[in-house]
Amino acid sequence: MTLQTDPTRMTAFTTPPPQSDRPHALVIGAGFGGLAAAIRLGARGYHVTVLEKLDAPGGRAYVYRQDGFTFDGGPTIVTAPFLLEELWALCGKRFSDDVDLRPVAPFYRIRFDDGEHLDYSGDPETMRREIARFAPDDVDGYERFMKQAEAIFDVGFTQLVDISFADWTTMLKIAPELVRLKSYRTVYGMVASYVKNERIRTVLSFHPLLIGGNPFTTTSILCLISHLERRWGVHFAMGGTGRIVNGMIGLIEGQGGTVRMNAEVASIDVANRRARSVTLASGEVIAADVVVSNADAAWTYRKLVAPEHRRRWTDRRLEKSKYSMSLFVWYFGTRRQYPDVQHHTILLGPRYEGLLTDIFRNKVVADDFSLYLHRPTKTDTSLAPDGCDAFYVLSPVPHLGSGTDWREKAEPYRKAVEKYLSDSILPGLADEIVTSMMLTPQDFQDRLNSVNGAAFSLEPVLTQSAWFRPHNQSEEVDNLYLVGAGTHPGAGVPGVIASAKVLDRVVPDPRRN
Repeated sequence: MTLQTDPTRMTAFTTPPPQSDRPHALVIGAGFGGLAAAIRLGARGYHVTVLEKLDAPGGRAYVYRQDGFTFDGGPTIVTAPFLLEELWALCGKRFSDDVDLRPVAPFYRIRFDDGEHLDYSGDPETMRREIARFAPDDVDGYERFMKQAEAIFDVGFTQLVDISFADWTTMLKIAPELVRLKSYRTVYGMVASYVKNERIRTVLSFHPLLIGGNPFTTTSILCLISHLERRWGVHFAMGGTGRIVNGMIGLIEGQGGTVRMNAEVASIDVANRRARSVTLASGEVIAADVVVSNADAAWTYRKLVAPEHRRRWTDRRLEKSKYSMSLFVWYFGTRRQYPDVQHHTILLGPRYEGLLTDIFRNKVVADDFSLYLHRPTKTDTSLAPDGCDAFYVLSPVPHLGSGTDWREKAEPYRKAVEKYLSDSILPGLADEIVTSMMLTPQDFQDRLNSVNGAAFSLEPVLTQSAWFRPHNQSEEVDNLYLVGAGTHPGAGVPGVIASAKVLDRVVPDPRRN
């Protein structure tokens, strides 16, 4: 446990702005969204300082190293490499010079509870064959669904992903298109209108879970993920996601920016409705012309901006908001390899809708589960000692609103997951484990500063999307901007990186400051 210092007991001292004739931008949090924001602000002429609570950058993409194994903390799927390439291009560099990105095929092996599996990929002919093995009558429906997913992508991503929804009229203007695309339907409802087989419905509707959404309640706009994957593929960074993080740090430092670790922000200081500085937990005060928060949006308003400066995102409203599920994540290494296990495997339990109802609505940690298993050593053997495999497995679970005491629940839950994996695709697992660590919903709250321990911030339902989500340009405080999962467009690596692109539209030209 890390002892948290009470900032009210520290003596404040002010750090002057960097010795630069450029306006100073402070970025809170060194996750993907914060690092992307820093790069974009630096490219526009700001002098940038990134402040990170932890001892290393990455946020949810933090890298854990233990007993010779390397574990990516969270994001492992890169589906829109062009968004990363843009950041490198802004600095006059090539992404491929710093990061070796490899395509993963199949994208996922989806294992049903009876042991059968479907290999999900971006190749249309392969997918037709895979679907025909389970439901020949649904092949045509699958093709029509993918055409609909492309149409949704053309609006929901191409036109709207980097739009600022600061003005409600923007939402009004796109309403006819959203109605035409039937965005009032859920993801599962949209999929079910094209295919009849329940297994195929599950295969085509699970994607919102990758960004914290329930397919049975999340807007069908998120069907665009299916086209995004088919169009650009699923990729993995050799050396792990940390290679991308380190590359982004290099870009920031190359611009003259600074990334500070162990620098937890305790408050955003507001005067005359403008963000003027931030105060660290140490008591240090750092002045800024612009403040960008990559912290959880709800945490930013609830913990960093004093109540008297908030009119829309009040404590009461934040308490009533819907939060995404959380995750139980178990990182482990084995003394042997499991060559038949794919890079990405989704293991579906006996229930689909019922399990998600327990997680999202009932807030119950059920006895059954569905799992995502990551085996990066399928692609990159350097992440484990010779002859070994590195894994992490995550299980969607309710956020802390469930009242679960994860100090007591974690180990029994881990053992249940271990047994399930051993009985299914990792035989003899218990005897092969040589290193192990866990991340629970409590860690998402205490370590990653996520309200309710929600792994993906606010739940991406229609009434908490676009204009209804906390805006990229704060509605409460001038000179304050938000990036990351809790603002537009939402969670996932493409979403949080795109949220930084919105800043190009709303953060003032530094030459005017």
